[in-house]
Amino acid sequence: MGKKNNINELHDFEEGKKQEEKARSEQLVNINESGGVVTFGSDIRIHCMTVAGQIEGHTACPPQSKATKYEHIIPQLVEVEESPDIDGLLIVLNTVGGDVEAGLAMAEMIAGMTKPTVSLVLGGGHSIGIPLAVSAKKSFMVKSATMTLHPVRFNGLVIGVPQQFSYFKKMQERIVEFITDNSNADSETISRLMMSTDEMTTDVGSIIDCKTAVKIGLIDSVGGLSDALSELRRMNDEFRKKGKVASCKKTENHRAQNSRKSKESKKS
Repeated sequence: MGKKNNINELHDFEEGKKQEEKARSEQLVNINESGGVVTFGSDIRIHCMTVAGQIEGHTACPPQSKATKYEHIIPQLVEVEESPDIDGLLIVLNTVGGDVEAGLAMAEMIAGMTKPTVSLVLGGGHSIGIPLAVSAKKSFMVKSATMTLHPVRFNGLVIGVPQQFSYFKKMQERIVEFITDNSNADSETISRLMMSTDEMTTDVGSIIDCKTAVKIGLIDSVGGLSDALSELRRMNDEFRKKGKVASCKKTENHRAQNSRKSKESKKS
Protein backbone atom coordinates (compact mmCIF):
# COMPACT_ATOMS: atom_id res chain seq x y z
CA MET A 1 0.00 0.00 0.00
CA GLY A 2 2.88 2.34 0.94
CA LYS A 3 4.60 1.55 -2.35
CA LYS A 4 1.42 2.47 -4.28
CA ASN A 5 1.16 5.79 -2.43
CA ASN A 6 4.79 6.56 -3.27
CA ILE A 7 4.12 5.84 -6.95
CA ASN A 8 1.07 8.13 -6.88
CA GLU A 9 3.04 10.88 -5.17
CA LEU A 10 5.83 10.55 -7.74
CA HIS A 11 3.27 10.69 -10.55
CA ASP A 12 1.65 13.82 -9.06
CA PHE A 13 5.07 15.43 -8.66
CA GLU A 14 5.99 14.71 -12.28
CA GLU A 15 2.62 16.01 -13.49
CA GLY A 16 3.10 19.16 -11.44
CA LYS A 17 6.55 19.70 -12.94
CA LYS A 18 5.16 19.24 -16.46
CA GLN A 19 2.40 21.77 -15.86
CA GLU A 20 4.89 24.24 -14.39
CA GLU A 21 7.21 23.85 -17.37
CA LYS A 22 4.26 24.29 -19.74
CA ALA A 23 3.16 27.46 -17.91
CA ARG A 24 6.67 28.91 -18.03
CA SER A 25 6.95 28.04 -21.72
CA GLU A 26 3.68 29.86 -22.42
CA GLN A 27 5.00 32.74 -20.33
CA LEU A 28 8.09 33.07 -22.53
CA VAL A 29 5.89 33.04 -25.64
CA ASN A 30 3.78 35.85 -24.15
CA ILE A 31 6.90 37.90 -23.36
CA ASN A 32 8.23 37.49 -26.90
CA GLU A 33 4.92 38.25 -28.63
CA SER A 34 3.30 40.93 -26.48
CA GLY A 35 5.60 41.85 -23.59
CA GLY A 36 3.14 40.51 -21.01
CA VAL A 37 3.79 38.07 -18.18
CA VAL A 38 2.00 36.75 -15.08
CA THR A 39 4.21 36.48 -11.98
CA PHE A 40 4.84 33.12 -10.28
CA GLY A 41 5.70 32.34 -6.68
CA SER A 42 3.94 35.36 -5.19
CA ASP A 43 1.20 35.79 -2.59
CA ILE A 44 -0.84 37.40 -5.36
CA ARG A 45 -0.83 36.90 -9.14
CA ILE A 46 0.24 40.07 -10.95
CA HIS A 47 0.06 40.58 -14.69
CA CYS A 48 2.95 42.75 -15.90
CA MET A 49 2.19 44.59 -19.13
CA THR A 50 5.01 46.36 -20.97
CA VAL A 51 4.52 49.42 -23.19
CA ALA A 52 7.88 50.02 -24.88
CA GLY A 53 9.08 51.98 -27.88
CA GLN A 54 6.43 53.48 -30.13
CA ILE A 55 2.72 52.80 -29.66
CA GLU A 56 1.53 51.37 -32.95
CA GLY A 57 -2.02 52.16 -33.96
CA HIS A 58 -3.86 52.05 -37.28
CA THR A 59 -0.63 52.40 -39.27
CA ALA A 60 2.22 49.89 -38.93
CA CYS A 61 5.60 51.19 -37.72
CA PRO A 62 8.76 50.55 -39.78
CA PRO A 63 10.25 47.09 -39.13
CA GLN A 64 13.40 48.54 -37.53
CA SER A 65 11.33 50.42 -34.88
CA LYS A 66 10.56 49.00 -31.45
CA ALA A 67 6.76 49.10 -31.21
CA THR A 68 3.90 48.11 -28.90
CA LYS A 69 0.82 47.04 -30.85
CA TYR A 70 -2.45 48.17 -29.30
CA GLU A 71 -4.29 45.14 -30.70
CA HIS A 72 -2.01 43.02 -28.46
CA ILE A 73 -2.54 45.16 -25.36
CA ILE A 74 -6.34 45.46 -25.41
CA PRO A 75 -7.03 41.68 -25.27
CA GLN A 76 -4.51 41.43 -22.40
CA LEU A 77 -6.47 44.03 -20.44
CA VAL A 78 -9.76 42.19 -20.99
CA GLU A 79 -8.13 38.96 -19.84
CA VAL A 80 -6.72 40.59 -16.69
CA GLU A 81 -10.08 42.11 -15.78
CA GLU A 82 -12.02 38.88 -16.34
CA SER A 83 -9.50 36.25 -15.18
CA PRO A 84 -10.22 35.01 -11.63
CA ASP A 85 -6.57 33.97 -11.28
CA ILE A 86 -5.10 37.48 -11.71
CA ASP A 87 -5.25 39.90 -8.77
CA GLY A 88 -3.66 43.04 -10.20
CA LEU A 89 -2.02 44.78 -13.15
CA LEU A 90 1.42 46.41 -13.34
CA ILE A 91 1.96 48.68 -16.37
CA VAL A 92 5.64 49.30 -17.11
CA LEU A 93 6.16 52.30 -19.41
CA ASN A 94 9.20 53.27 -21.46
CA THR A 95 7.63 54.80 -24.54
CA VAL A 96 8.24 57.70 -26.92
CA GLY A 97 4.50 57.94 -27.60
CA GLY A 98 2.88 57.18 -30.92
CA ASP A 99 -0.67 56.83 -32.25
CA VAL A 100 -2.87 59.16 -30.18
CA GLU A 101 -6.16 57.30 -30.58
CA ALA A 102 -4.57 53.89 -29.92
CA GLY A 103 -2.80 55.17 -26.80
CA LEU A 104 -5.94 56.87 -25.53
CA ALA A 105 -7.98 53.71 -26.16
CA MET A 106 -5.51 51.67 -24.09
CA ALA A 107 -5.58 54.31 -21.33
CA GLU A 108 -9.39 54.30 -21.21
CA MET A 109 -9.39 50.50 -20.91
CA ILE A 110 -7.00 50.63 -17.94
CA ALA A 111 -8.93 53.46 -16.25
CA GLY A 112 -12.15 51.43 -16.53
CA MET A 113 -10.76 48.34 -14.75
CA THR A 114 -11.98 47.33 -11.28
CA LYS A 115 -8.88 45.37 -10.27
CA PRO A 116 -5.84 47.06 -8.64
CA THR A 117 -3.69 48.80 -11.26
CA VAL A 118 -0.28 50.45 -10.83
CA SER A 119 1.88 52.17 -13.47
CA LEU A 120 5.66 52.56 -13.38
CA VAL A 121 7.43 55.03 -15.69
CA LEU A 122 10.96 53.91 -16.57
CA GLY A 123 13.19 55.91 -18.90
CA GLY A 124 10.40 57.87 -20.54
CA GLY A 125 6.63 58.16 -20.61
CA HIS A 126 6.41 60.71 -23.39
CA SER A 127 3.50 62.15 -25.36
CA ILE A 128 0.51 59.77 -25.33
CA GLY A 129 2.42 57.74 -22.75
CA ILE A 130 1.31 60.31 -20.14
CA PRO A 131 -2.40 59.31 -20.29
CA LEU A 132 -1.24 55.68 -19.97
CA ALA A 133 0.79 56.56 -16.87
CA VAL A 134 -2.09 58.34 -15.13
CA SER A 135 -4.72 55.77 -16.14
CA ALA A 136 -3.71 53.41 -13.32
CA LYS A 137 -5.12 53.81 -9.82
CA LYS A 138 -1.61 54.56 -8.54
CA SER A 139 1.36 55.84 -10.56
CA PHE A 140 5.11 55.76 -9.88
CA MET A 141 8.05 57.31 -11.70
CA VAL A 142 11.74 56.48 -11.20
CA LYS A 143 14.21 59.31 -10.51
CA SER A 144 15.91 59.10 -13.91
CA ALA A 145 12.69 59.12 -15.97
CA THR A 146 11.20 62.05 -17.88
CA MET A 147 7.89 62.83 -19.60
CA THR A 148 7.35 65.09 -22.62
CA LEU A 149 4.08 66.99 -22.71
CA HIS A 150 3.26 68.66 -26.04
CA PRO A 151 0.30 69.45 -28.34
CA VAL A 152 -1.11 66.91 -30.80
CA ARG A 153 1.09 66.53 -33.88
CA PHE A 154 0.46 65.26 -37.39
CA ASN A 155 2.88 64.04 -40.07
CA GLY A 156 1.95 64.12 -43.74
CA LEU A 157 -0.25 66.07 -46.12
CA VAL A 158 -3.03 68.17 -44.57
CA ILE A 159 -6.15 68.77 -46.70
CA GLY A 160 -8.74 71.18 -45.35
CA VAL A 161 -6.54 73.07 -42.87
CA PRO A 162 -9.30 74.74 -40.72
CA GLN A 163 -11.17 71.46 -40.32
CA GLN A 164 -7.94 69.60 -39.50
CA PHE A 165 -6.94 72.14 -36.86
CA SER A 166 -10.42 71.93 -35.34
CA TYR A 167 -10.01 68.15 -35.14
CA PHE A 168 -6.59 68.52 -33.46
CA LYS A 169 -8.03 70.97 -30.94
CA LYS A 170 -10.85 68.60 -30.00
CA MET A 171 -8.42 65.67 -29.68
CA GLN A 172 -6.12 67.75 -27.49
CA GLU A 173 -9.07 68.67 -25.27
CA ARG A 174 -9.90 64.97 -24.92
CA ILE A 175 -6.32 64.21 -23.83
CA VAL A 176 -6.19 67.09 -21.31
CA GLU A 177 -9.57 66.09 -19.90
CA PHE A 178 -8.47 62.47 -19.51
CA ILE A 179 -5.23 63.48 -17.76
CA THR A 180 -7.01 65.80 -15.32
CA ASP A 181 -9.78 63.27 -14.63
CA ASN A 182 -7.24 60.55 -13.77
CA SER A 183 -4.59 62.54 -11.89
CA ASN A 184 -4.31 65.42 -9.43
CA ALA A 185 -3.09 67.86 -12.10
CA ASP A 186 -5.32 70.74 -13.18
CA SER A 187 -6.16 71.57 -16.80
CA GLU A 188 -4.63 75.06 -16.63
CA THR A 189 -1.21 73.70 -15.63
CA ILE A 190 -1.33 70.92 -18.25
CA SER A 191 -2.32 73.34 -21.03
CA ARG A 192 0.39 75.82 -20.00
CA LEU A 193 3.10 73.14 -20.05
CA MET A 194 1.80 71.83 -23.39
CA MET A 195 2.14 75.24 -25.03
CA SER A 196 5.45 76.27 -23.43
CA THR A 197 7.93 77.72 -25.94
CA ASP A 198 11.09 77.93 -23.81
CA GLU A 199 11.68 74.23 -23.04
CA MET A 200 12.34 72.60 -26.42
CA THR A 201 14.46 74.08 -29.21
CA THR A 202 12.47 72.92 -32.24
CA ASP A 203 9.10 72.19 -30.68
CA VAL A 204 6.38 73.43 -28.33
CA GLY A 205 5.94 71.66 -25.01
CA SER A 206 7.70 70.75 -21.76
CA ILE A 207 10.07 68.07 -20.53
CA ILE A 208 8.97 67.00 -17.04
CA ASP A 209 11.20 65.24 -14.52
CA CYS A 210 9.97 63.09 -11.63
CA LYS A 211 9.95 65.88 -9.02
CA THR A 212 7.94 68.22 -11.25
CA ALA A 213 5.53 65.42 -12.21
CA VAL A 214 4.78 64.72 -8.54
CA LYS A 215 4.64 68.43 -7.64
CA ILE A 216 1.97 69.25 -10.24
CA GLY A 217 -0.01 66.09 -9.40
CA LEU A 218 0.64 64.29 -12.67
CA ILE A 219 2.32 61.31 -10.96
CA ASP A 220 1.51 60.09 -7.44
CA SER A 221 4.98 59.13 -6.17
CA VAL A 222 8.65 58.78 -7.01
CA GLY A 223 9.54 55.09 -6.73
CA GLY A 224 10.78 51.93 -8.37
CA LEU A 225 9.68 48.36 -8.97
CA SER A 226 9.55 47.31 -5.31
CA ASP A 227 7.36 50.34 -4.49
CA ALA A 228 4.97 49.52 -7.33
CA LEU A 229 4.67 45.85 -6.31
CA SER A 230 4.19 46.76 -2.64
CA GLU A 231 1.41 49.16 -3.61
CA LEU A 232 -0.30 46.45 -5.67
CA ARG A 233 -0.23 44.09 -2.69
CA ARG A 234 -1.56 46.81 -0.38
CA MET A 235 -4.38 47.67 -2.78
CA ASN A 236 -5.27 44.01 -3.20
CA ASP A 237 -5.42 43.47 0.58
CA GLU A 238 -7.54 46.58 1.02
CA PHE A 239 -10.03 45.56 -1.66
CA ARG A 240 -10.30 42.04 -0.25
CA LYS A 241 -10.96 43.32 3.29
CA LYS A 242 -13.55 45.88 2.24
CA GLY A 243 -15.10 43.60 -0.37
CA LYS A 244 -15.17 46.41 -2.95
CA VAL A 245 -14.08 44.26 -5.84
CA ALA A 246 -16.38 41.37 -6.67
CA SER A 247 -13.63 39.72 -8.69
CA CYS A 248 -11.73 38.96 -5.46
CA LYS A 249 -14.54 36.70 -4.24
CA LYS A 250 -14.83 35.24 -7.71
CA THR A 251 -11.11 34.46 -7.62
CA GLU A 252 -11.37 32.68 -4.27
CA ASN A 253 -14.40 30.65 -5.40
CA HIS A 254 -12.71 29.72 -8.66
CA ARG A 255 -9.56 28.54 -6.87
CA ALA A 256 -11.63 26.57 -4.33
CA GLN A 257 -13.51 24.87 -7.18
CA ASN A 258 -10.24 24.00 -8.90
CA SER A 259 -8.88 22.58 -5.65
CA ARG A 260 -11.97 20.42 -5.14
CA LYS A 261 -11.87 19.18 -8.72
CA SER A 262 -8.19 18.33 -8.35
CA LYS A 263 -8.83 16.33 -5.16
CA GLU A 264 -11.80 14.52 -6.73
CA SER A 265 -9.78 13.58 -9.82
CA LYS A 266 -7.00 12.20 -7.63
CA LYS A 267 -9.45 10.07 -5.63
CA SER A 268 -11.03 8.67 -8.80
